[in-house]
Amino acid sequence: MQKNKNNRAFPNKEETIAQIERTPLEIMLALEQFRQILLERGLKYTLQRERIIRAIIGSDSHFTPENLKTILERKFSGKKIGMATIYRTLLLLEEAHFVTSISFGAEGKKYEYGLKAHHDHMICDSCGDLTEFTNDEMEELQEKIAKEHNFVITGHTMQIRGLCKKCQKA
Repeated sequence: MQKNKNNRAFPNKEETIAQIERTPLEIMLALEQFRQILLERGLKYTLQRERIIRAIIGSDSHFTPENLKTILERKFSGKKIGMATIYRTLLLLEEAHFVTSISFGAEGKKYEYGLKAHHDHMICDSCGDLTEFTNDEMEELQEKIAKEHNFVITGHTMQIRGLCKKCQKA
């Protein structure tokens, strides 16, 4: 990991995205959803965009656009996909809730496949490590609070910031 000016670790382009095997049906449904997103926006379904979406569907971790480019270059050796195409596609996918992101301010964003089961994040302020978690009690408490305020929850994002175990020892 590279350290940025705030001494926060941020993945360099050599680091990879953890991959997961999805079923052919999951892949087909995600690709069809992607085609619909493009169709609704009057955009073309290109081979470059398909390669980007396939890499995202197969990811099981948070990634930067640079990580994604590295994966694409390894997976499709000799086939170049420009960073501008990756950024534009990620923006499009984020608007369609196909990917979600966590902003690290000037350091950029980390993305993840947005069609995974609901979860929240703990983020280390020192190294930037992201830990996903779920907690039924916390979910129930949010529902209770919303009900007390006559509020209907349509979604939420929770980020708990602090220091991971490794950084606490440093």
